[in-house]
Amino acid sequence: MLDAVVVGAGPNGLTAAVELARRGFSVALFEAKGTVGGGARTEELTLPGFRHDPCSAAHPLAVSSPAFRGLPLERYGLEWLHPELPMAHPFPDGTAAVLARSVGETAASFGPRDAGAYRRLVTPFLHRWDTLVRDFMSLPLTALPRDPVTLARFGLVGLPPSTWLARRFRDERARTLFAGLVAHVMAPLSGFATSAIGLVFALAAHTRGWPVARGGSQAISDALAGYLRELGGAVHTDYEVKRLDDLPPARAYVFDTSPTALARIAGFGDHYARYRYGPGVFKIDYALDGPVPWTAPEARRAGTVQIGADSAEIGAALRAASREKQAPDAPFLITVQPSVVDPTRAPDNKHVFWAYGHVPHGWTGDLTDAIERQLERFAPGFRDRVLARATAGPPELAARNANYVGGDIATGAVSGLQTLLRPKLSLSPYTTPHPAVFICSQATPPGPGVHGMPGHNAAKAVWRRLRQT
Repeated sequence: MLDAVVVGAGPNGLTAAVELARRGFSVALFEAKGTVGGGARTEELTLPGFRHDPCSAAHPLAVSSPAFRGLPLERYGLEWLHPELPMAHPFPDGTAAVLARSVGETAASFGPRDAGAYRRLVTPFLHRWDTLVRDFMSLPLTALPRDPVTLARFGLVGLPPSTWLARRFRDERARTLFAGLVAHVMAPLSGFATSAIGLVFALAAHTRGWPVARGGSQAISDALAGYLRELGGAVHTDYEVKRLDDLPPARAYVFDTSPTALARIAGFGDHYARYRYGPGVFKIDYALDGPVPWTAPEARRAGTVQIGADSAEIGAALRAASREKQAPDAPFLITVQPSVVDPTRAPDNKHVFWAYGHVPHGWTGDLTDAIERQLERFAPGFRDRVLARATAGPPELAARNANYVGGDIATGAVSGLQTLLRPKLSLSPYTTPHPAVFICSQATPPGPGVHGMPGHNAAKAVWRRLRQT
């Protein structure tokens, strides 16, 4: 009998399996797709030689993750590449605000009226980032806070809505960039703890950067799988699990799946019936005959580029997708241009580029024209660079990754109390009604992103049980 079986080979399932194998437990991992990866994959979606990331591409949370930083992933091929600028946010007038490694450069891009306010916002946390991120991402109750004072101070700033925090700024440049940071998790700007979301992304940029993985996001998953195999763990792909009886006998079962899928497989009925899924996304991967022709020079040097004319436009796009249940006319876009820093991703003098906008849950329309109109506002002539495109709306995203229910790449709404208390109110969110069954997906704390912390935290709950039995 195995000690543990893990279902789902996304970053969290792989991390949970690695953490258990490191502690001497026998582990087998089962994945329905033909390769490991989940939200961290790389594929030729458009033309030969153009290597795209179907989901996550830039990794501010991965490079800061206590889980990943504690593993020797570089021995298995993972190499982080840092663009000159982590992120840029261009404006219609051809200028841009930036999120640079330097706080000073970032503050200066906001203008003199907000430079001091931004410095005062981030400075108290910069030198305590590694401890703060460990405390923040290990909650709830998987580890005692190492710096409870700083964590409490962060909570005072971060728990209110981001619209409150935006009042610290007098001009629109800082407000717009910060609104874009919050929108990475598809949460309305007025939501609970949205200030913390934006602040985490800003601090990550200043301390560890927003890198891409050389060769694509698949390198993260492959490194985790390589380490797992060296530790003696088994990885089985093309193995779909429909019920617990499909799995070999084990002392514990750990699911990197949506709560809906877990309830169906394990027979939990309506245990997660109140769990809410959020808006979906419409994503386009591009093969380009040259770099994106951004008007703002800063955007040409950035790995990630946010697109939204101002905070009001960003807020309207989020409301349309989440509350009004309609596709926005001017979608807020998150775009990543990996080949700016990684020439291995495309043939010589060519580029890969992706963009996505928010749409209602389960939306079946086509946002291509709206996305490209937005891109043309900030990069005139963009369409002329397009060699090929691969589009994916909510149905296609859910077909690629079953955890993306209705196209929700966060595997659950990041709004209200569910921002922190997921998948339901519990002091032990990784446990389930069955004492031998656990959940470790991004539907559990600390939530979405390629950082492995739900898997890391869930593994602690698993090995504590295994040592008791």
